[in-house]
Amino acid sequence: MTRSPNVILIGMPGAGKSTVGVLLAKRLQYNFLDTDILIQSREGRNLQTIIRSDGLEGFRNIEENYVCSVTEPATVIATGGSVVYSPRAMEHLGSIGVVIFLSLGLHQLAARLSDIDARGVLRMPGQTLADIYRERSPLYARYADMTIPTESRTPDQVMKTIVSRLREDGHLS
Repeated sequence: MTRSPNVILIGMPGAGKSTVGVLLAKRLQYNFLDTDILIQSREGRNLQTIIRSDGLEGFRNIEENYVCSVTEPATVIATGGSVVYSPRAMEHLGSIGVVIFLSLGLHQLAARLSDIDARGVLRMPGQTLADIYRERSPLYARYADMTIPTESRTPDQVMKTIVSRLREDGHLS
């Protein structure tokens, strides 16, 4: 099966998916879609409000349905960090493009995410950032076609690394 040219960015909140995604979309002359913004705009509520009112499972169902509805070609898609909890959503994303895990160490994530509740990070009561990191990291690695470390790199350097890897792997001409 020939894959479409979509580029899907996965990873922890704060790893740079949206920032790098915009730069990558400009470089590739692709559209850009942030699934968290898609959810918020279609639901008319911010992520934290959705989580509070619909609960974790409710949010996961909403996220899965919106992600599975994405079909646009030639798009860089920045996903919410919790999308990896949905095998259905991840299978869909893998079928429409190249899935890239933007990895970042826990120490740098903690420095970037001072208030994970305000950020709308999906978590169980009492679950810490370290807990979420340990739980999600293997899922990101499982679903990724490639992993790009972002530690000590600027968003522009990460974007250029992605473009280079996409060319090397034959996803771009």
